[in-house]
Amino acid sequence: MNALIQIPQHRIFSQFPNIAFNVVVLAASMGGLKAISTILSALPADFPAAILIVQHLSPKVPSHLPEILSKRTALRVKPAATGDVLRPGTVYVAVPTQHLLVEPNGTLLLSDTPKMNFVRPAADKLFMSVATTYKSRAIAVVLTGSGSDGALGVLSIKKHGGMAIAQDESTSEFFNMPGAAIATGKVDLVLPLEAIASTLVHLVTSAAVA
Repeated sequence: MNALIQIPQHRIFSQFPNIAFNVVVLAASMGGLKAISTILSALPADFPAAILIVQHLSPKVPSHLPEILSKRTALRVKPAATGDVLRPGTVYVAVPTQHLLVEPNGTLLLSDTPKMNFVRPAADKLFMSVATTYKSRAIAVVLTGSGSDGALGVLSIKKHGGMAIAQDESTSEFFNMPGAAIATGKVDLVLPLEAIASTLVHLVTSAAVA
């Protein structure tokens, strides 16, 4: 029975180098394109963690977010798809109208289950699934946006030993989302937008984990 329990863990971590955090999740709404672009453009091509992105977008307009972001970063960018295995240096972008989740075996799942916080995809859904799968090896980042999506997810991330970062008010076009996350009292760092990428690099690469 123990061997069966250990198999998913091996699948999750086997693709990653010996780093402290395997997954970084960025969540944003209004003003998010600039914020996400600023972070991704400052990350090196050999950034050793996987990156997941939830950006609230109108379901009525086709999303070109992966194409836009791929022109602004040295990292590989792709629309998230069910069955994708998370890999280092790759950015997976949630698609409109579907929740993005991480399965216990480390693969992605797109879901059309009901909206959460009036949105789909919801940062809370993704944060919660990442928290239960990657536990202390996950970093959640809540960026500019209206509403409170991400706050409940931050609580889950912290409950499972992960780390939470929020964009500060002075650099947020809309402070509702990061403000709600900060109000939980569980955010580890509140940073200006320009400091987030360098902080992520430091956190992910500074401490090796056996």
